[in-house]
Formats: sequence, structure tokens, C-alpha cells
Amino acid sequence: MSVMTARALQAETLDALVWRVLGKGSGTVEQVLEANRDVAGAGALLAEGQEIILPIVMRESAPDRDIIQLWD
Repeated sequence: MSVMTARALQAETLDALVWRVLGKGSGTVEQVLEANRDVAGAGALLAEGQEIILPIVMRESAPDRDIIQLWD
């Protein structure tokens, strides 16, 4: 798994940083917490400029689905 680092902005939360940098939220924050075990005990807001390790996870593409329209 490849990783990248990002620096926190002033008064930024971990989930906001993950969304800002990776554009993902669900499930990704948990993976970031595993890579940065010291972050969970530091409080809700990250320190400005704090480096966070972000694992880059490649997701499989979603299967094609038929579009269902409620109205014609």
C-alpha cells in the first residue's frame, strides 16, 4: 500500500483533512487512524501543520447497474 502525507490546516479535524485531500470519507478515516495511532488521543482538532500519513487505497470500480427512473 502506498502512502502520502498531508499537513493539517488551522482548526481542522481528521475527517475534514481526509475529505479535503482524498475526497473520500467512509472507511478511509479509520484507515488513516490506523496509520496515525497517536492522533486519536490528541483531541478533535489537529494541530496546525501537523503531518498526517494518508494511505492511498485503490478501490475497485463499482459494477455497472441499470438506471431505474421513478417517473417517465
